[in-house]
Amino acid sequence: MSVVVAKFGGELLEEPAALRTICATVARVLDRPSPGPRRSPSPDRSAIRLAIVHGGGRTIDAALSGAGIQKQQVEGLRITDDATLDIVVGVLAGTVNTRFVAALSASDVAAVGLTGADARCGLSSAAPLHRTIDGRDVDLGHVGVPSVDADVRLLQTLLDHRFVPVVASIGVGLDGRLFNVNADTFASYLAGRLGARRLVIAGTTAGVLNSDGSTTALLESSAVEHLVDEGTATAGMIAKLRACEHALMHGVDDVVIVDGRDERSLEAAIVGEVPPTATRVVAMARSNV
Repeated sequence: MSVVVAKFGGELLEEPAALRTICATVARVLDRPSPGPRRSPSPDRSAIRLAIVHGGGRTIDAALSGAGIQKQQVEGLRITDDATLDIVVGVLAGTVNTRFVAALSASDVAAVGLTGADARCGLSSAAPLHRTIDGRDVDLGHVGVPSVDADVRLLQTLLDHRFVPVVASIGVGLDGRLFNVNADTFASYLAGRLGARRLVIAGTTAGVLNSDGSTTALLESSAVEHLVDEGTATAGMIAKLRACEHALMHGVDDVVIVDGRDERSLEAAIVGEVPPTATRVVAMARSNV
């Protein structure tokens, strides 16, 4: 079984055209065998097992605004107080997840909506104080850090039976406490626990951009600190790069950061190819996929 974990940013899911692109691409990918030596002997939906993680940033922001709650964020991470957590859980587990699953189902994808609270697949603990680039310590509130001991048996069972788990990035503690977990971080931990060969991070940017605005085609994990320190990577990209580091350290072959609105690039990333307009992150430079 060849597992791929794909994380879709919430900004994609609220754009009707982007959502249609994602659903059509996922449906098509699951109908084709993967390339190369991993090819399945049958051309049906057995070549790739796909698990999806999603966020919901903009929809959460809109809900917060409607409730009169001020958004608080530091370096791409949402500071989550009691009121914000209620909004996050309601939006991610309710509105965004259900609509995404419904759209996938309409495209003949056997999607199953979940959160990290289901069977503790998103077991998490409270995040420590966040040390910012400028040296400040910030309390993130009800923000969680996924555990490498999360129980993914439910997800594995679904994947074995050709379902597509669609997991909202909500974590759960051993005591039942809920956490807001950064979706990139959640996806990287899940990819490691599932033994995924690739993590695909899809947003509205064509990979990691250089200072001149062009896409970096290949990035070694050792270069992440340099990008952060020099200020090239900011806000949400920092969380993505940290997620890349974690995934690579826990057995994932590579990570591809891709524009989820680009149908061809998204499909290529999921099936194991290298899209020309995306960034492939590896533990060390390799010439092959």
